Amino acid sequence: MNEEFKSKYHEKYAAAKQKGVKFWPDIIYKDLIVSFALFLLLIGLAAFVGIAQEPKADPNDANYIPRPEWYFLFLFEALKFVPGQIEWVGTALIPGIAILVLILLPFIDKNPYRNWKKRKVGVSMMSLVVVGIVGLTVRAVVTTPEQEEVSLAGSIAEQVIQGQDLYSIYCAECHQPDGEGGEVAGVEGLEGVILKPINSQDEMWTRTDETLFNIVDLGQQDLGMPPYGLGYGGELQRSEIEAVVAFMRYTWDERAEIPEEAIIGIPGLAEGEVPSYEVHISAVAKRYCVSCHRPDKENNEYLMQTYEEMLTTGDNADKNVVAGDLENYIIVTLHRESIFDTNGDEIIGPMPPSKEIKAEYIDMFERWVLAGMPETADEAAALSEPAAGEAAPEAEATPEP
Repeated sequence: MNEEFKSKYHEKYAAAKQKGVKFWPDIIYKDLIVSFALFLLLIGLAAFVGIAQEPKADPNDANYIPRPEWYFLFLFEALKFVPGQIEWVGTALIPGIAILVLILLPFIDKNPYRNWKKRKVGVSMMSLVVVGIVGLTVRAVVTTPEQEEVSLAGSIAEQVIQGQDLYSIYCAECHQPDGEGGEVAGVEGLEGVILKPINSQDEMWTRTDETLFNIVDLGQQDLGMPPYGLGYGGELQRSEIEAVVAFMRYTWDERAEIPEEAIIGIPGLAEGEVPSYEVHISAVAKRYCVSCHRPDKENNEYLMQTYEEMLTTGDNADKNVVAGDLENYIIVTLHRESIFDTNGDEIIGPMPPSKEIKAEYIDMFERWVLAGMPETADEAAALSEPAAGEAAPEAEATPEP
């Protein structure tokens, strides 16, 4: 820096200092304004955007894709270019060198000019760093697979409803839809075994939630119950097992008051109301049918988890359920009758195998079939016939036994 430039610089500096802005209150006031604006931004993001809810961390869940926060995504992506044997190079050495270069940058670029156009070395190095960070961040977002969606209960009511569905799929086949136990039918290895009720006071009052969780998670192999936790070869995540326990506790333990919004059970039908798959039939199917009629079960390939599956799957897809025909296989087997082939061999037994479902649910299926099997509540409402001059009353939930 020559003497003439230094002299001019000091003159400008002295003039700017005389004209300068006071730290108090001017600078403090500006800082407060910016801080308050950032605070309002955070409040808005929390209120209107929020954060995605995820289940509790489960080390046994191999489907979970770990990802750091966005400001570390570039480091996360950089590790993909470093072989595992020298992972320390990507996690410590390269970032350490980059930080050291930034610290030494003022000593490397001693250019006296403040205008960015005249600081080519410093600007070039920082531009290279920023481009690298942005590029790696974008690449991480684009190339990382989407996380598999998990149904997560946000309240006790949602947890109970989720637990009801999971119980119907994984537990009802042996323990019966309402936990009443009895003779097991149609389950390999447990055929004919008599199970005690699990909905009794003796069971619910003497077992804590932790005990119930461990029974579902670990299983009871000596009693024929397999483990359902991911860590032991099962299919359920920890949050899902917690939902099953919540359903059991709030449904069968009279000491636990179930939230009003947690409407469980099967909605009833009002006079003249046509049932729909969306509201009525799916609820009955979940409670009594889905535990067997899902993939990897012996069920003649007949699945009942969705409306489409109920109408189109199975070895007897054209006869399982037929609009307007009460002689279809579902209705016949619900009346505890068997289906035989041309040789007189039974191909489908009474359904459900263990015991007959309530007559009102059979009537619900029959009314649905006769109405043309409407899928949505709106389609069913259009077919309903309220009494003259009256609107059809709303259906009430059928009380649990």
